[in-house]
Amino acid sequence: MLKIAICDDEKYFRNELKEILENYLKDNGIRFEIDTFSSGKELIELGIGIIKYEVVFLDINMDELDGIMTAKKIRENSKDIFVVFVTAFVNYTIEGYKVDAVRYILKSNHMLKESVYECMDAIQEKMNYTVTWKEFDFNEGHKKVSLEHLLYIESKLHKLDFYVMEDKLVKYSLYGILDEIDAALAGNDFLRIHQSYLVNMKYIKHLSRYVVLLNNGIELSVPRARFKDVQKAIIAYRGEV
Repeated sequence: MLKIAICDDEKYFRNELKEILENYLKDNGIRFEIDTFSSGKELIELGIGIIKYEVVFLDINMDELDGIMTAKKIRENSKDIFVVFVTAFVNYTIEGYKVDAVRYILKSNHMLKESVYECMDAIQEKMNYTVTWKEFDFNEGHKKVSLEHLLYIESKLHKLDFYVMEDKLVKYSLYGILDEIDAALAGNDFLRIHQSYLVNMKYIKHLSRYVVLLNNGIELSVPRARFKDVQKAIIAYRGEV
């Protein structure tokens, strides 16, 4: 299921872009959901819930919170969302590089449909290499999970709770040993901050003395004995704590 957000304060263009995307996705046999937002503020209010979208189309010239600022807020929660700017102007290229925009699409372009199709082709090609999925036999049933959406795993005796962002934060459980999951997810940016916690480093907002704060406000403890190693790992991952 490919989830896309369109954020534009022009209702006509939101609907036009949505129709183009629907036709592309149907033609390519891709299951999808498309949500529309009339302002950057409305989109950003989702908080960490924004990571449920793989692709976000952003109008640059919106009132109150423009597309560039909205993209910067998105990047606080995820580095992996594909951001596409749609604009009537072409003078925002440098700002777009700063938020790693995958494409600029001109609203006034008579080749709008072709531009959107080319953009989606490029995104599909990139996703084949960047999205990592793992399958788990949860107590709730067999499920394929995108590691991009897995925030952390908590061990409680012999039960493991997986906290996954879907339309909202949900919990799946299975019986197992966290050491085995830690080994299975090696190389995917997960960090063992505690005997009982394996955390996706993408969603660590801040590390203070013996506490990790996640982007959604959840705090997880870090034992004194692990603190320096956790700190070094986070610095190596993103260059700061």
